Amino acid sequence: MSKIKDMTKGSPYKLLISFALPMFVGNIFQQIYNLVDTIVVGKFVGKEALAAVGSSFAIMLLINSIIIGLSMGASVLFSQLYGSQDYKKLKVSMVMATFLILLVTLTISLVAFFSTDSIIKLYRMPYETVAYAKDYLRWIFAGLFFVSLYNLAANILRSLGDSKTPLYFLLLASVINVILDLLFVIKYGMEVKGVAIATVIAQAVSALLCLLVTFKKLGFLSFKREDFVYDKVLFKTMTKYAFLTGIQQSVMNFGIVMIQGLVNTFGTSLMAAFAAGVKVDAFAYIPLQDFGNAFAIYTAQNKGAKEEKRIKQGLRAASVIIGVFGLIISLIVFLTAENLIGLFVKATDLDVIAIGANYLRIEGAFYILIGFLFMLWVLQGARKGRYVNPINPSFSRK
Repeated sequence: MSKIKDMTKGSPYKLLISFALPMFVGNIFQQIYNLVDTIVVGKFVGKEALAAVGSSFAIMLLINSIIIGLSMGASVLFSQLYGSQDYKKLKVSMVMATFLILLVTLTISLVAFFSTDSIIKLYRMPYETVAYAKDYLRWIFAGLFFVSLYNLAANILRSLGDSKTPLYFLLLASVINVILDLLFVIKYGMEVKGVAIATVIAQAVSALLCLLVTFKKLGFLSFKREDFVYDKVLFKTMTKYAFLTGIQQSVMNFGIVMIQGLVNTFGTSLMAAFAAGVKVDAFAYIPLQDFGNAFAIYTAQNKGAKEEKRIKQGLRAASVIIGVFGLIISLIVFLTAENLIGLFVKATDLDVIAIGANYLRIEGAFYILIGFLFMLWVLQGARKGRYVNPINPSFSRK
């Protein structure tokens, strides 16, 4: 089992890369949940099913990014308290964050589940995709609790410097998802509903296993009844971090949802092309986002330990790493655009491939800027001693 990592000592380059790498691999496999869903329905069900699942992915990505962002934001406070060795406040903040995040998740899940018809109508999906989208979204909404549970446990571990343990359970869950996708769709003919159920089962497995291990690794904190209290100051700080990061993680995905709603009015081929392009985007962003997130944990631990000089060193290292990876990813996507889109559709869907490749070449040119956006709020925190939302700078912590 991985050890807790102290990021207040050692080379910033080595720490950021070694910490981000397991997160990167883990997020790759987390994206595989929906990627496999998309490929299976595109290859074995049809273009309409691909358009429905792909269009639904934008909605799912938006909701997931809010839930994941809440856990990530709370973990910044956890890292600060861990870095300053204030274990009493660390325990109280973890308890409050758990209740808050799970309550928000359950609220979102219930509202989304019972509003599925309204969401699809508002989303302007073509008639031939509506039944597929409804089957997929309702199961995904029902499984949001497991998404939240896993990310809460995973971000607690990451805040203590352990980014490897959550990876192990994602690897297992991804294998389960692939097997169940093929079994439910090809053998049992469950179509879109089958891939949705497979995804929820895989997420439940990773969430419950990660939670069990997190409880074991937090044994050194010795939680007691008096840790289950409400601390007004801590709660205010924790909620600011959580909701700031939730907004930061979801703002770009909100834009994708708006664009997807417009794309849905242009027919199934364009929907399918955009759906495939967004899947590639989701993979391309992963290393850039994870280096930004690694820098957030690095910064938080060093702020807690009052190591301001190391924060500046980490800032330079993170900027170089994100810049280099951004350029490499853009080049790869530009050169292989047709092949990447072709993974999601039948070889005869030439119109979908052409439209999707054109989208990727335009979008891919700006990946490096997206990478710097992911770390912008951390940059502001390192320079000014407060955390700022890049979308709404007035909402900050002084």
